[in-house]
Amino acid sequence: MTRILMAALAAVALSTAAIAAQGRTAAPKAVATAAAPVNLNTASADQLATIPGVGPRMAERIIDYRQKNGSFKKVEDLMNVSGIGEKNFLKMRPLVTVTPPAAAGKQLASQPGQ
Repeated sequence: MTRILMAALAAVALSTAAIAAQGRTAAPKAVATAAAPVNLNTASADQLATIPGVGPRMAERIIDYRQKNGSFKKVEDLMNVSGIGEKNFLKMRPLVTVTPPAAAGKQLASQPGQ
């Protein structure tokens, strides 16, 4: 009799835990916005994946392109990445940015003051 009672209590405890776990939802996925665009030259794969239409594989292709060709000079260079055509680019354009190449900033800083 004790075994039956213990089994029943265990079943109730497990079902309560299962019901509670179903009620939990995962944290919402971060999404790039026009107010906080993703910098193509500095973003990690996780940051790139916040752009709608960019998954882990596309993020890796963007990083591979950046490593092979250097920094993006303009956001339109994103269309040179395999799998990103004009249609996808137009959806992503407001959500991405590029910083000017660091060399340009250094040239300005190295010029004597006027």
